[in-house]
Amino acid sequence: MNSLYTYPLNNNKKERYLNYNKVLKTEFTERVQKISINAGFTCPNRDGSKGVGGCTYCNNQTFSPGYCKPSKSVTQQVEEGIAFFHHKYATQQYLAYFQSYTNTYDAIDKLKAIYEEALSYPNVVGIVVGTRPDCVNDELLDYFAQLSKKYYVMIEYGIESTNDETLAFINRGHDFACAEIAIAETAKRGIRTGAHIILGLPKEDREIILSHAKNLSKLPLTALKIHQLQLVKGTKMAKQFVENPEWFNLFSAAEYVDLAIDFIELLNPKIAIERFVSQSPKSLLLAPEWGLKNFEFLAKIDKRLEERDSWHGKKYLKQ
Repeated sequence: MNSLYTYPLNNNKKERYLNYNKVLKTEFTERVQKISINAGFTCPNRDGSKGVGGCTYCNNQTFSPGYCKPSKSVTQQVEEGIAFFHHKYATQQYLAYFQSYTNTYDAIDKLKAIYEEALSYPNVVGIVVGTRPDCVNDELLDYFAQLSKKYYVMIEYGIESTNDETLAFINRGHDFACAEIAIAETAKRGIRTGAHIILGLPKEDREIILSHAKNLSKLPLTALKIHQLQLVKGTKMAKQFVENPEWFNLFSAAEYVDLAIDFIELLNPKIAIERFVSQSPKSLLLAPEWGLKNFEFLAKIDKRLEERDSWHGKKYLKQ
């Protein structure tokens, strides 16, 4: 069996991991760009429903572009987002990405109005909805299933860790079983299902980190975003790092490259990888500071995969 992936693209280049961005290209005739939307949601571990303060690592300023402000309507944010990207590619389509906080945390009528406002804009061909596994229900998932018959729909769940002790420590407000149920219910309706995981959370050693790959491999996921832990100004975790640095292992870029490869060797090769790293604004990032752009980091991943003669799922069947 050939261990590498060949995509039905214009070239016959073989890849060592299933790249979701390239998979996405096979679903559309035009280039597709995500437009981030901040619809003004909160989270149940912020508003007192399950807790206060939010996740200990979270500062939403780290992934909100300048045009993406909840004081603006969804339509205005889509319009400004398209204007931001349009000059680069004259002909392309767009996905409205509801990214900040928990984007299913409201009454279903209000949620429908928000999603459908975005979808009504010209050249918006789908939505990507970031949420928590404890903030979906059958009625909402049935709605997404109907919507997915006409539009591209991806539901992205923040899992962050599959270890319940870690989830409690970072104030997630749910356990891993909750994520397993939500992902299974989403996928069984034929909805594309994504997840986020953070490598290097406090008190997690290498064995625990790699166990996440094994646990995630059992889930019917379409795609996975892998992020390194970043310590960001204004978060509880940044304060914890100052007071208890022994809880943390902030990897160098080279160490993280090898860890990420160890991780994907154990990962089900049917789960596409959407991202290996996250990049917080320099003004907010405390550590680690690698000084690498995303494409530079991916080049290091590709080079190291070749050096190790490794690939996505290499050890998956050996588990």
